[in-house]
Amino acid sequence: MSRQRLNGASEETPPSDTSMMIGSQAKANASDGTVVGAPRLWLQLEGATLLVGSLVAFSTTHRSWWLVPLVLFLPDLFMAGYLGGTRIGAHVYNLAHSTPLPALMVGYGWWQNKQLFTALGLVWLGHIGMDRLLTFGLKYPDHFQHTHLSSPHGNHGSSITRG
Repeated sequence: MSRQRLNGASEETPPSDTSMMIGSQAKANASDGTVVGAPRLWLQLEGATLLVGSLVAFSTTHRSWWLVPLVLFLPDLFMAGYLGGTRIGAHVYNLAHSTPLPALMVGYGWWQNKQLFTALGLVWLGHIGMDRLLTFGLKYPDHFQHTHLSSPHGNHGSSITRG
């Protein structure tokens, strides 16, 4: 970081303790693939938006609201993939916790006028949004708790540490 002198020359100023902690923690998180700082907050906001938007869209399907709590956690059954090891488990889990499959389900239901397909796909999208909001991200194949939003070291990607 540089500071301008009165004569126009600049001099280097040492970073503050807080910025050094932020930088070192960000490097540690970046090295393990965990998103930190403002991008992480944007991903959480994106998750909240997906959750709320999918529930609003669900209300237009004219399906009973009991369907939401009944199927909301069904994508978590894909954790059973971890019985085959962390590599297979992460792949199977990520398949159920990324948006392409439920988006295709919503699109198919809308295109074919099958409201149940649309409703189930929207609840599935709502689950993904809820997970992102709560910082449960897509899994890396090395450890169940290592996601793009939290590290296996219990850090959960926080971007500021104060000492």
